[in-house]
Amino acid sequence: MADDAVTSKGKFSGMTVDDLLSGNFMDEDDNSEDEGNEGVNDDDDYASLDELEEDEETHKMELAALAEKDPEFFKYLQENDKELLNFTAPAAPADADSDDGGFALDGEDVDMDSDEDEDEESPVLTLAILKGWQRSIIETRSLRSLRKLLLAFRSAARMNDEEAVSGWKIEEASVFNKLVVTAFKYTPVVLQHHLPYKILPNGKFKAPAQNAKFKALQKLVLSYFLTVIHFVSELSDAPMQQLAVQESAKLIPYVISSRKAIRNYLKMCFDLWSSAADEVRLAALLAMRSLVGSQDDSIVDLVLRGSYMALVRSCKSTSAHTLPSINLMKNSAAELYVVDPSTAYQHAFGFIRQLAVHLRNSMKVKSKEAYKQVYNWQFVHSVDFWALVLAKACDAKVESDSGEASELKPLIYPLIQVTLGAIKLIPTARYYPLHLQLLRSLLHIIQRTGTYLSLAPFLVPIITASLSPSSSSAKPKSAALRPLDMTLHIRAPAQYLKTKSYAESTAEEALFVLGSWAECVQGSVAFPEVVLPAVLALRKALKKAHSSGGGKGAANGKIVSMVKTLVERIEEGSKWVSSKRDNVTFAPANQTQVQRWESEVKVEETPVGKYMRVQRKTREKKQAMLEKARQGEGEVLDSD
Repeated sequence: MADDAVTSKGKFSGMTVDDLLSGNFMDEDDNSEDEGNEGVNDDDDYASLDELEEDEETHKMELAALAEKDPEFFKYLQENDKELLNFTAPAAPADADSDDGGFALDGEDVDMDSDEDEDEESPVLTLAILKGWQRSIIETRSLRSLRKLLLAFRSAARMNDEEAVSGWKIEEASVFNKLVVTAFKYTPVVLQHHLPYKILPNGKFKAPAQNAKFKALQKLVLSYFLTVIHFVSELSDAPMQQLAVQESAKLIPYVISSRKAIRNYLKMCFDLWSSAADEVRLAALLAMRSLVGSQDDSIVDLVLRGSYMALVRSCKSTSAHTLPSINLMKNSAAELYVVDPSTAYQHAFGFIRQLAVHLRNSMKVKSKEAYKQVYNWQFVHSVDFWALVLAKACDAKVESDSGEASELKPLIYPLIQVTLGAIKLIPTARYYPLHLQLLRSLLHIIQRTGTYLSLAPFLVPIITASLSPSSSSAKPKSAALRPLDMTLHIRAPAQYLKTKSYAESTAEEALFVLGSWAECVQGSVAFPEVVLPAVLALRKALKKAHSSGGGKGAANGKIVSMVKTLVERIEEGSKWVSSKRDNVTFAPANQTQVQRWESEVKVEETPVGKYMRVQRKTREKKQAMLEKARQGEGEVLDSD
């Protein structure tokens, strides 16, 4: 559904909505990026450190300094390797050095090729050898011990690869687990000591200096990074996946120059973010967030574009089981887009334009297949996602505090136009669930950005239709139908049409959205005039329902009661605002005074605000009961 259309911001300035729909300015995405020398020879990388000579004893750290400089790593040692914090503990066994597994602190070269000679049997890795490397790394940040550790990790990660040359034999599961965790935890600590990088005030990072030490370590780190990606692809254990992603994200500044490595890493993150356990998905999100902190705009483009594409692929269908996952992806991806508004604008413009093109094609062709380009879950979730992005980026309070508008604000109007056009495409009762989904997205924009948009013209017809006796005529077995969850449907099942259950479900959802919208404008000095058309239309529908006997009938008596209650609260809100306006001395044209008056209104203390607070609590309680029922906890659902 999402194409490769992303343009530069310079092409968008001054464009109208018609220009947005025309799309002639869109260029084809150029995927022919220079990969450079991305190939990494795993047999040579680890030997490069033999050229790096330095007196490691000069880097010996005191225990107090370790706790102060790296409290997270120190805490890990306390919980998992407390004996290593005792610097007077006995050294590793003598055979550690004979197996090329000792401390190697004297600066002597260690021939890595000899470790991987196929004519010689690989040594067996033991916990004693591993602890020797750990102690050497803790005491001196030994690069030689790190090299040996990562060589052993490579052997562990590729144990199932028959073509891979193994430098070490790992015969015990406990050694394997200890080795993997040690590699993940210790590697960032050593690299940060020898090649520190800086976090700039704008949240982006500055890569380490390109000195001789960096060049000597570069192949080592890159090979390890690619090995981690391979290792994670074969993992199924969620805690280990989480650890791998968390710790590998700390290496991003060291490998950011390798486009191949970054692409592979992003693919891994997108896969985990789309389907893994929640804690793993959050770790993948933080890793993606680290990449957004790159000063290379092309890397940021990869993250933003890839996250949206992964979201679209994941929301082809929606159910009670997949909806929480999709919502997590939408909210987390929205966080990525607000980090760099300038770059995000390019992607948001292009993808919102794609939605507009789908809508325009559906309006022109007017066929069943054309309508499906708009009336599907991917379109609905895409609209909701961009509504989330714009709501976060253009938050009225944030803009007020900063004193400047977000660069994404010009996209609010195009998104609203596309959404309203989709609602009008098929204005039939069967698609009320989809209409309500889209209206909720618009409501979110209104609530956060302060944008004025009247939703009443789209909600009142749904409510008045549910009041009609014909909308809830009796059907065989209709009483056995469960209430339709509007968050899980965009098209009503055939058996629900013209049933009491469907009429009540649509009316309840429409009334909640209408009440939420009224709450948004309750603080406006023009509230009585704004809500008057909706109040008159609903009063007329109520009168018609009573005159036809619907007010007393079982079919829509509940709906009449709900509508009447909301209308009364809105009318009370109008009277409340009118009484407050009686004391003002300024005219409506004085915008400064109007804004000051509106800013002093406490909406939660108004009639509509109090009513909606109760409605939200009731709604949350009902949702919790439904969730328990889905999980089979035997909850009894009260439909009244």
